Amino acid sequence: MAYKTLLTVITDADLVDSTIAAAADLASAVDAHLDVLCLGVDRTQTGYYYAGANAMVLQETLTRATAEGESLAAAARAALGKTDVRWAVDHGVAQLADLGRIVAARARFSDLAVMPKPYGEGCGIELEPMVEGALFDGQVPVLVAPGGAVAMQAKPKRIAIAWNESSEALRAVRYAMPMLQQAETVHVVVIDPPKHGPNRSDPGGMLSQYLARHGVKLEIDVLSKTMPRVSDVLLRHCADVDADLVVMGAYGHSRFREAILGGATRSMLEQAALPVFMAH
Repeated sequence: MAYKTLLTVITDADLVDSTIAAAADLASAVDAHLDVLCLGVDRTQTGYYYAGANAMVLQETLTRATAEGESLAAAARAALGKTDVRWAVDHGVAQLADLGRIVAARARFSDLAVMPKPYGEGCGIELEPMVEGALFDGQVPVLVAPGGAVAMQAKPKRIAIAWNESSEALRAVRYAMPMLQQAETVHVVVIDPPKHGPNRSDPGGMLSQYLARHGVKLEIDVLSKTMPRVSDVLLRHCADVDADLVVMGAYGHSRFREAILGGATRSMLEQAALPVFMAH
């Protein structure tokens, strides 16, 4: 598939420049249209206020969130005006509890969502439900940009695939195919493959054959789990091969009928200093 519509969501003025830069660079590289949704987020919990105060508090917080959304949209338009991509900016207001649903509704009609890293110093509490909404309910792959001083390559040359034969990992590979095809080298990383599985004699062999038929230049790297977490082993190997991007499945579990990111996926996003391409 080709990426013709990209989506990014902005809720923090400090992330406007870095998020727009990452999304616009990718949109320019793949000749895609970029949709930017700027949301002023009402982060209050009105149920904690005394009786009769809720209406006043809600009106005040919504007014503040509306102004924030308009300010973010103006900043996004200013940043996009310096690029050569086709773009559209929309803005609105969202309450924190409803943020995932709003993002999902927009993400459904995109080919790829570019989101800021949801964990780390200075990250707002609204970034996690944005990623979860796009992945689980929006059913769109998400490219998490590392932000900070780490630049995201619009056309990554070296890509690592976290391969464990799961349906999530396979879906991520299929969605990432345009990037895999143009990469100089793709590393299929298999960590502690099953000793008694059907592919025990050739870990990653079926995936390699599939990718090779799409013209992907690849290597298979079979690793042992020598560190406490799989994410630790994967990130160390990404550093060893100087990977520009890691492709992986996004795993989640249900909480009150709402899908949330699982521990393994969260660990990867917390630690990663490179872009992470995920699909569920």
